[in-house]
Amino acid sequence: MLGPVPRLWTDTIEAHRREVRDAIVDTTAALVAEHGVRSVTMSQIAQATGIGRATLYKYFPDVETILAAWHERHLAGHAHRLAALRHGPGDVDHRLQDLLAAVALIQVKRLAGALGPLLHRDEHVDRAQQHVGELIQGLLIEGVEAGSVRSDVPPVELVSYCLHALAAARDLDSEAAVQRLVALTLAGVRPSP
Repeated sequence: MLGPVPRLWTDTIEAHRREVRDAIVDTTAALVAEHGVRSVTMSQIAQATGIGRATLYKYFPDVETILAAWHERHLAGHAHRLAALRHGPGDVDHRLQDLLAAVALIQVKRLAGALGPLLHRDEHVDRAQQHVGELIQGLLIEGVEAGSVRSDVPPVELVSYCLHALAAARDLDSEAAVQRLVALTLAGVRPSP
């Protein structure tokens, strides 16, 4: 009688599946960047990835689902970087400025064109936006406690202010303009002199 499958074997299969999934997602993103979202087919993805179409369909039912997986991975990367800024070293003012600047830069690089409406409508986007709000709120609360953030406005309202102000970064075309927007946003959350 055989015993349970060795753990190493399970890890190897899971690692292989992750690698295949990542290759499919990366290849699809590259094809879309080169040819446009409406021009990419599952057959092209399978051929460019070097797998059979049947294998591709075991992982994803269509191009839109692959792009959604790419976008979810992209958002997770943002969330990880923003959390590192929120919980990183330095005083609260420095971390708040760095976090707001990173959020603004994400807005500048936000997907436009055909991909934007396709990918910015899912629940993982809502979760990511909520997470960003929570990260900002945590730093704002720390700032209130340190005396560097105004206490006359509830933190949840300050979060809304910050997110709406930083959304204006979508229309900016230079890092200097983004930094000015961040400085203006920070000025709005500072206590009155």
